[in-house]
Amino acid sequence: MNKLLQLLREASAFSEDNIGFLEDLYEKFLRDPESVDESWREQFRSIQYELAKAEPYAEKVIGKSEAEDLLRKQSAVDRLICQYRTRGHQAADNNPLKLSPPPGLRDLDPAYYGLGEEELDRLFYIDILRSSERLPLREILSMLRETYCGPVGAEYMHIVDSDIKQWIQKRLESTRARGNFDADEKRWILRLLTAAEGIEKYLHRKYVGQKRFSLEGAETLIPLLDELIQRAGEKGSKEIVMGMAHRGRLNVLINILGKKPSSLFQEFEGIYPNSPPYASAGDVKYHMGFSSDIETPGGTVHLALAFNPSHLEIIDPVVEGSVRARQDRRQHEDGEKAVLPVLIHGDAAFAGQGVVMETLNMSETRAYTTGGTIHIVINNQIGFTTSNPFDARSTLYCTDVANMIQAPVFHVNGDDPEAVLYVTRLALDYRMKFKRDVVIDLICYRRHGHNEADEPAVTQPLMYRFIRNHPTVRKLYADRLIAEGVVTPDEVQRMEEDYQNGLKKDETFLRPVVHDAMNYAKTRWNHYIGTEWTQPCETGIDPKRIQDLSQRLIEIPPGFALHPRAAAIMESRRKMAAGEIPLDWGYAETLAYASLLTEGYSVRLTGQDVGRGTFFHRHAILYDQNTGDTYIPLQNLSSTQARFYIYDSLLSEEGVLGFEYGYSSSEPETLVIWEAQFGDFANNAQVVIDQFITSGETKWGRLSGLTMFLPHGYEGQGPEHSSARIERYLQLCAEQNIQVCVPTTPAQIFHLLRRQMLRHYRKPLIIMTPKSLLRHKLATSRLDELSTGSFRNIIGEIDAHDPAKITRVVLCTGKVFYDLLETRRKEGLHHVAIIRIEQLYPFPYDTFMQELAAYPQMKELIWCQEEPENQGAWHQIKHRFLSLLEKDIILSYAGRPMSAAPAVGQFHRHLEQQKKVVEDALFGTVPRQEPLGIVHAHRSHRA
Repeated sequence: MNKLLQLLREASAFSEDNIGFLEDLYEKFLRDPESVDESWREQFRSIQYELAKAEPYAEKVIGKSEAEDLLRKQSAVDRLICQYRTRGHQAADNNPLKLSPPPGLRDLDPAYYGLGEEELDRLFYIDILRSSERLPLREILSMLRETYCGPVGAEYMHIVDSDIKQWIQKRLESTRARGNFDADEKRWILRLLTAAEGIEKYLHRKYVGQKRFSLEGAETLIPLLDELIQRAGEKGSKEIVMGMAHRGRLNVLINILGKKPSSLFQEFEGIYPNSPPYASAGDVKYHMGFSSDIETPGGTVHLALAFNPSHLEIIDPVVEGSVRARQDRRQHEDGEKAVLPVLIHGDAAFAGQGVVMETLNMSETRAYTTGGTIHIVINNQIGFTTSNPFDARSTLYCTDVANMIQAPVFHVNGDDPEAVLYVTRLALDYRMKFKRDVVIDLICYRRHGHNEADEPAVTQPLMYRFIRNHPTVRKLYADRLIAEGVVTPDEVQRMEEDYQNGLKKDETFLRPVVHDAMNYAKTRWNHYIGTEWTQPCETGIDPKRIQDLSQRLIEIPPGFALHPRAAAIMESRRKMAAGEIPLDWGYAETLAYASLLTEGYSVRLTGQDVGRGTFFHRHAILYDQNTGDTYIPLQNLSSTQARFYIYDSLLSEEGVLGFEYGYSSSEPETLVIWEAQFGDFANNAQVVIDQFITSGETKWGRLSGLTMFLPHGYEGQGPEHSSARIERYLQLCAEQNIQVCVPTTPAQIFHLLRRQMLRHYRKPLIIMTPKSLLRHKLATSRLDELSTGSFRNIIGEIDAHDPAKITRVVLCTGKVFYDLLETRRKEGLHHVAIIRIEQLYPFPYDTFMQELAAYPQMKELIWCQEEPENQGAWHQIKHRFLSLLEKDIILSYAGRPMSAAPAVGQFHRHLEQQKKVVEDALFGTVPRQEPLGIVHAHRSHRA
C-alpha cells in the first residue's frame, strides 16, 4: 500500500473523500508554499518527511539530515512535475513556423530545484498522492518532456474538478501525448492531406485571382474533421452541426461534406444551381451552408455546415441553438450524445469577438447547454493581414477566453498530422465523457494573404519569407511515411494524380455520401415554403376549452406558499376565467401558450426576467416562499401536452438572440420567443437581427419562425427604456421577410401568438409589447373575444360615431391610442376617428382601404406617434398611404420633434411632450400643402 495513502487514511482531514481538495491544495503548495495556510504547510512537510523515512534506502541512515535531504529532493521533484503539467505547454514544440525557439522556462529546469546530475538515476515518486510508482528522475524528465513539450501543449491544470484533471493527466502521460497509427491509417491521413492540398491547387490554377480564402497552411483540418466525424459516429452521434467562417470553408465543403466539385466550379463562374428559388439575394460561395449524410462505423451521420455572414463568430450561438433544438427533438434518447456541435474559429476572431465569450458563458447554463462543444481554432498566428498577436489580444494565447469555463485547451502542431489526430480523439473522448467544451488550438499558418489577391509580405516580411520556403504539410508527411517505408514516392504521386483526375470527373474522393437519406429538416420545413401571410387562420378556441385550461392554470400544489402579490394575481386570473373581470395581457398570453401546448406545439420562452416578467405580469414560474421550490402551471396541463421551456437567461442579448434564432431555424413546430428586458436592449444584438433574422431567407433560403417581444412605449422612463427602435425593423422590411406587429389588447396577443403557429407560414415576428398597458384600465378584453375571430391587422373606430361626420382620421399604433381615445372622449370630438394599425408589415392594404372607405367626408389623415419624427414608424410607413389618398386629402404628422435621443430623461418634459403629441393629432391645424396623394400617385403602394 502507498505509504502516503496509509498516512492520509489515519487523519480525517486527509481521507480519500477529500482527495480532490487535497490534490488542489497540494499543487498550490508545490507552486508556492506561502500561498497555503501555515497549518497546511506543516501537514504537507510532515507527510513528506514520513514518506522520506519510509524509503528503503532511508531506513539505512541514522542521521536525520539524510532523511531531510531526501525529503527536499522528493519535494523538488514534485514541484518540477507540477510545473511541467502547468507550464509545459509554453515550451512545447508545436509551432510549425519555428520563428523563434520555445522559451526556456526556469520552472522546467531541474537545476532550478537543486536537482543535479547525481539525482538523475535516483528513484522518485511520480504522483505521491495517488500512486506508489517510482521511477528514476531521468525517466521522469523524459516522460514529462515528451508529454508536455512535444507537438502537443496541454493546458488543463486550471481546471478545478480534480476528476477531470486526473483523467486528462492519465491520458496524456500514459501515451506520452502521441497516438498509435497503423500503416493503413497513415495512408488514409496522407490521402486526406492530398485532397486538402489538391482542391486548393486546382482552384488556384483554374480561377486565378478569385477569392477562395484557402486552407493552405492549415490542411490538417481535413483529417482532423474526418477523424472527428468517424469517431463521433462510432460513439453514437447521429448529427453534427458545424459553424465556421470563410477560411477553408470551400475545402471542407468538398472534402468533408461531399459537395459536388462541379457545383462549386459553377459558383466560381457565377452560377448557383443549388440556391433555393426563394433566396432572392443569394450570397457568396464561402458563406453558403450545406448538409449531407456520411457513413461512419456507427451508422449514418447527418452533417450540417451552417450558413454564415462575414461577421466573424456570430454563427457560434446560432449553431448552439440549432443543436439544442435537435437535442430536444431527441428527447427519448441521449440527445447530447446524438447531436454534436463543432465550431471552427480563427485565432484573431476567437480572441477579439465578444460573442465568443457570450457563447462560452452560455455553455453550462440550463437554457443553453448543448452537452459540450468541440472548438477548433485555425490558428494562422496572424489576424486578417496586418495584425500581429501583440495587437490582436492582451493574453498569452488566442484561446485564453476559454479558461473562463475551465475548458481544456490542446495546442497542437498543425504540421504533425498524427499529433493532431491524437488530440482529436482525446478531445472527443473528453466531450463525450464530461459533456463539456474543449478546445483544439491548431497552430498552423496561412500560405497566402487574407485573400489570394492580397500580398502579406508587405506587412509581415519575416513570417512570409519563412512560409515561402516551408514545405507543405502534405510534403512533410509524405516524406515521413516514405522514410518509414509506409508508402513509396510513386504512391504519393499517384494519390495526387488520382485526386486531380477525380475533380475533373466530378467525383468525390473520400467518405461515402448517403444520397437517399431523409432527415427532419428536409421534410418538416417543406410545409412552409412558398406560403403567404394572407392565408386565413381561425385562432379562436371553444369557451369550454378556455375554462378547462384556466382551471389547470390556476391550480397550485397543496401547501405551496405563494407570495401575496403572486397570490393576488392568481386570484384575479380565477375571476377572469369566470368572466367576473376583463382579461389582462398576462393572462391572455398565458392562455395562448396553454392552448398551443395542448394542441401539440411546444413553446420555448427565454430572456431576462421572463419567468416572472420584467413588469410583473407573467408569473409563468411560481416560487414557494417557504422552500424556494418552483412550480410551472404550463408544464402541468396534461400528460399528453407538448413541452414548455421557460428560462431566465443570462445577461446577454447578442449571444442569446443568436441561440434562439438557431433554435427556431431548426424547429418549425416550436413557438420560440425571446423577450428583451426593455425593447431597446435588442440594440446589443443588432448583428443577429441584420444578418440572420431579417435576411437569412433571402441570402440562404433559411426559414425561421422566431418571435421577439420588445417592450415599447413612452412612459417617461428615459432614453434607454422607451423605444424599441421600431424604425430599424421597418427599415429592414422587404420581400415579406418579417412581420412587425404592435398589438394593443389582450385578445390581440392571444390571437397573434396562435396565428404564428397555426398558419403554415414561418417568418420572424417582431412584436412591440406594452409596459403600462399591461395594467391599463382600457387595455382589456372580454373572455368571448378569445373564442372567435383572429388577429386583426387593423382595428377601426371603436366608438359609435357617425362616419359621415368624420373629417379627420388619426392613424396610430401602440400605446398612444389610449391617450388619444381618452382625450377625444373627454373633449367630445365626434369628427375625429382613430384607427389602430396593429400590423405594420406586411402592410394590410385591403383592410386599410376598407377602413378609409367608411369616411367619405375625410379631409385630413394624421399619422400620430410617440416617437420623435426622425424615429418611429412615420418615415418608414408614410409611403404606404401616398398613392391611396384622394387629391383633396392632406397627410400630416403629429408627434415629437426630431431628436438625437429616443426620448427625454426628465419626467415633466415627457408629460409636456406627450400632451402636445395628443393635442396636435386631435386639435392641431394642419398647414396647407400640396396634396401628397397627387404628387406621388405614380408610386406603388405595395412597394
